[in-house]
Amino acid sequence: MTSGTTRPAHAEHWVRTWGASPQAPDNSVSFVGPLENATLRQVVRISGGGHRIRVRISNEYGRTPLTIGAARVAVADCGAGAEGPDHRAVTFSGRSITTVPAGAPVLSDPIDIPVAALSRLVVSLYLTDRVDTVTCHGTFNALGWIIPGDATALTSTPAGATPMPAGALITAVEAEAALPSKAVAVLGDSRVDGIGSTPGADRRWTDVLAERLVARGGSTLCVINQGIGGNRLLSDGIGPAALARFDRDILATPGLGHVVIAVGNDLVFSFAPRTGEAAGFLDMFPGAPVTVDDVIAAHLQLASRARAHGAKVHAATIAPYRGSEMYSPQGEKAREQVNAWIRTSGAFDGLLDFDAVWRDPADRTRIRDGLHMGDHLHGSDAGYAALAEAVDLSLFD
Repeated sequence: MTSGTTRPAHAEHWVRTWGASPQAPDNSVSFVGPLENATLRQVVRISGGGHRIRVRISNEYGRTPLTIGAARVAVADCGAGAEGPDHRAVTFSGRSITTVPAGAPVLSDPIDIPVAALSRLVVSLYLTDRVDTVTCHGTFNALGWIIPGDATALTSTPAGATPMPAGALITAVEAEAALPSKAVAVLGDSRVDGIGSTPGADRRWTDVLAERLVARGGSTLCVINQGIGGNRLLSDGIGPAALARFDRDILATPGLGHVVIAVGNDLVFSFAPRTGEAAGFLDMFPGAPVTVDDVIAAHLQLASRARAHGAKVHAATIAPYRGSEMYSPQGEKAREQVNAWIRTSGAFDGLLDFDAVWRDPADRTRIRDGLHMGDHLHGSDAGYAALAEAVDLSLFD
């Protein structure tokens, strides 16, 4: 273990290589806890590699201090949750125990463990005291388990471990490489967070894009998925509004080089029919309906804020969704208007035309069969792969 104090600060080239946007626990998709005297064992796949890493732990939605009694990171073996021979204890300001204040994150000391690009890491956190409010991420892609007591020394997941319903506490992994690397941070909703992809298999379009960038080489190797299912640009709902979380989730990214804006729910929710299954779902999303001009203004605001931090800005068009419970002709018209503006406004450094990739040639208002998960709204593994394969990698040069 190391506190990282032997290297001069100017020699450090840190870049975020994995991320998950922190959320408040709720009863929809992001609930874990309460917990006490338990170990959280989670697997994350990084994008770019490095010769050492550090881990960000979040108590940002916690109501009381969070005590971590022990923590360990290991490079995963081939089995889910099994460790290879490379593992390290994690310290915080030189100590193995740390208390994170309510509402705050904590960054670990640098951990001298070499990690290759696209490695899976096993991160174990032992929580000594009762935690009633666990900062979560409501992904359907996490692999994680709850184990009674201090299980940080275990090298494999015991058979009786309880699967976690969502990610918890871990919100970022950062890597230090010999040469500076850049990150692509993706601000998004459920289609970014990968609903519909195979859980635990890293088949979101951002995962496949990371694979393509690593295979190509170059200085841009890291892709950070900051999607939240149900998220909107202008209103809170599941997670804070994208405009509100932009500084925390995107602009604070170490090594930030590129930003992708891919949030399409504002218009979908505003024009969705208040009948059937959609009505009950929409009850979770307060806020006034928005217009096409509102969505355009939000994109321009995000682009300006990103460029002020020296990042290039790319926008994704909104993919079709006819056939889903959320579809309406008015929403379709608004979607087409926003997409036309994204394509022609010149407001962005690059375009990810996801609408063109997914739309059915026989009906441009629908996703082609085989590319959605069956709900005509979210992708399948094949659908997300198609999005990633369509991205022009030269955008990130």
